[in-house]
Amino acid sequence: MVVIRKELPEDIDAIRYVNEQAFGQKDEAGIVKRLRDANKVVVSLVAVEGDRVVGHILFSPATLETEGSNLEAVALGPIAVLPSHQEKGIGSELMRAGLDECRRLGHGLVFLVGHPDYYPRFGFVRARPAGIDHELEVPEEAWMFLELREGALAGRRGTVRFQPEFQEGA
Repeated sequence: MVVIRKELPEDIDAIRYVNEQAFGQKDEAGIVKRLRDANKVVVSLVAVEGDRVVGHILFSPATLETEGSNLEAVALGPIAVLPSHQEKGIGSELMRAGLDECRRLGHGLVFLVGHPDYYPRFGFVRARPAGIDHELEVPEEAWMFLELREGALAGRRGTVRFQPEFQEGA
């Protein structure tokens, strides 16, 4: 049985390992470390099977810059599940728990760059048709957002800024 819970200090090495294995590289694990070291983690949850961390999801602060003002939001990423545990619903459990925790904390919008066939099942939609750009060049179909509260976007248009730790080297 898998349990979803908040990250604990003793999970840090396992979280790094899960991200490295899930993505086959160290970039995402580096993002997690830099965000944690900079104290820029909004929500960090782990999926634990027995005493082993098998999955991880992280949300960090993001800002939607509009002509009139800035709107605080959160960025999702990375979300990772060990390859041996993929296709078992663990990522979906992490996603639902993470979104619920963001809602509980009062956040209204989540932005992400991700697989266009995966995230729409959780309500994510393409951001560019809504007038929301990103500071990086990413494929339109991968740039998405979700309103955690109906009307949170309220027709605003602008550019989302993720934390600089996303762009720093691994």
